[in-house]
Amino acid sequence: MNRPADRDVDKIYPRQEFVAKLRRLADSLESGKRFEISIGGEKIRVPAGAVASIEHERGEGEEEIEFQLRWSRESAGDENASGK
Repeated sequence: MNRPADRDVDKIYPRQEFVAKLRRLADSLESGKRFEISIGGEKIRVPAGAVASIEHERGEGEEEIEFQLRWSRESAGDENASGK
């Protein structure tokens, strides 16, 4: 079985686009549906059961908040196979 390559991509969006993506994410989370987004030319499918967290980092005169979704590739494959 082919294992996806490791990846670490940051993408900067104009504020309006970022807000629209957050709204779509919130709608998906609220309705318990899978979320799909294209990042750096790759379509990502986040299963409905992904774990959501918020991270805060501080250092060197900067602060950062990250909204994170985490899931195993196996759970995403199970959900995709069932058509959710």
